Amino acid sequence: MEKVRFSVLTLLCLELAMRVGTAPICAYGQAGCHVLSLADLFDRVIQQSSRMHGISSDLHTEFEKYFYPSKNLIGKQKCHTYGIVTPDDKENAQRLGREQLTEVILRLLGAWSYPLSQLYQSMSQDQNQDFNHHTSNKALEISDMVHELRDGVAKMAEKMKLLGVLGNTVGYISPESLVPSSAFSFYKQGELNSMDHHDLLYCFRRDSNKVKNYLRILKCTTLPGLEC
Repeated sequence: MEKVRFSVLTLLCLELAMRVGTAPICAYGQAGCHVLSLADLFDRVIQQSSRMHGISSDLHTEFEKYFYPSKNLIGKQKCHTYGIVTPDDKENAQRLGREQLTEVILRLLGAWSYPLSQLYQSMSQDQNQDFNHHTSNKALEISDMVHELRDGVAKMAEKMKLLGVLGNTVGYISPESLVPSSAFSFYKQGELNSMDHHDLLYCFRRDSNKVKNYLRILKCTTLPGLEC
């Protein structure tokens, strides 16, 4: 029994160590914190963003095949993050200053906190239990990952400030300031239907891909000796 309990605790510790926001990491070396280099912090958030995007892509594909196997739905969604101005290609992202690109990343992540929690709650209550038991668990997972990744990027930004490669203008951004308040009205209407679920997954897949790519570009433009 003790061996089993030890094995379970070991697995839990390994799982926590892999997540961005769960390890006691800090930029300034306070008591009880594990201080990582800026390169390590970048590697952690990039790895987490890639995993998050992979899960969101798989979930969107599974959902579309299950509910809309014969419909072409591409290009019909208007994402609630339309108010966040983002660079549309690698060159434009590289032209942005580090402060601007970091803020864009934080805004995108912050804008998904509430919608993803609504998506999970709606999916978990859906009557298509044969499909939505799996998808609701995945929705919860990406919802948790958004919070963890945003905390990880915030810690990385603090490290960048400490090293003098990022200005003090980048800080905490409240979710309410991310997009116009009218953009959230859609998510306050009550129950979400399957098309709402699809649109949210489509938009999150798109935005999570942006976050992943912007983090890679930010690393290249911040750390010397790297090719972008």
